[in-house]
Amino acid sequence: MVDVHIVGAGPGDPELITRKGYRLVQEADVVIYAGSLVNPAILEACKPGCEIYNSATMNLDEVLAVMKASVEAGKSVVRLHTGDPAIYGAIQEQMDALAGMGISYEVVPGVSSFLATAAALKQEYTLPNVSQTVIITRMEGRTPMPPKEKLRMLAAHEATMCIFLSVQMLDKVVAELIEGGYDKTTPVAIVVKASWPDQRIIRGTLETIADIVAKEGVLRQAMIVVSHVLDSEYELSKLYDKGFAQKLLHLRLELRRIERLFSLYLNEVQS
Repeated sequence: MVDVHIVGAGPGDPELITRKGYRLVQEADVVIYAGSLVNPAILEACKPGCEIYNSATMNLDEVLAVMKASVEAGKSVVRLHTGDPAIYGAIQEQMDALAGMGISYEVVPGVSSFLATAAALKQEYTLPNVSQTVIITRMEGRTPMPPKEKLRMLAAHEATMCIFLSVQMLDKVVAELIEGGYDKTTPVAIVVKASWPDQRIIRGTLETIADIVAKEGVLRQAMIVVSHVLDSEYELSKLYDKGFAQKLLHLRLELRRIERLFSLYLNEVQS
């Protein structure tokens, strides 16, 4: 039996938590959730008598102390994180501490906000002949970035970039991206509170977006997407291409013919 479940709550819409995650919230004796980043509607699933803690008002030691005491009392615990806990969720330190205390745990993935952002934009991140790579990153702040992962280094790829936790430093983000290689006319979309009822979408270019956001007053819970997929012509995917499918069928038939010939050859050699 697992003592602690670390659950991704999804990006905001309570219907975007997984079925497993929702069931675990319903069954939990103790839920420790990541403050305002988790939609309160999800907490309504908690059973009567469930102990609910807001980790926004707690430090790591306090969170771990609640987990430890709860497990020792025979209670089931859910640690409820926003989005998918593996992305900027600071769960590794929690998992290592739990393992050190001999407490078993399981991670239940969730829908990340960068994916909810794509849905809000009605946009595919990987378009043929435009971008086939998605970079998930953030602007350097209190947490330093490894030297080769600074924005200006990543910008050299000119791939689709989803930038977390950085809208408050948008001027620096723009400067780093342009310095790294993106043209100042590169399109940018910012989705505020993707999938929440008060979701907002702001569009511009690297040249204009900082001024637009300053007027809008966006301060938090915003995903920055920088990519030419936002305004480019693209080739149709080969996945559903009729000509490609016919070529693939022909290739398969040819391979079968070669296999039969090889089998006949082996029979002749062996006889």
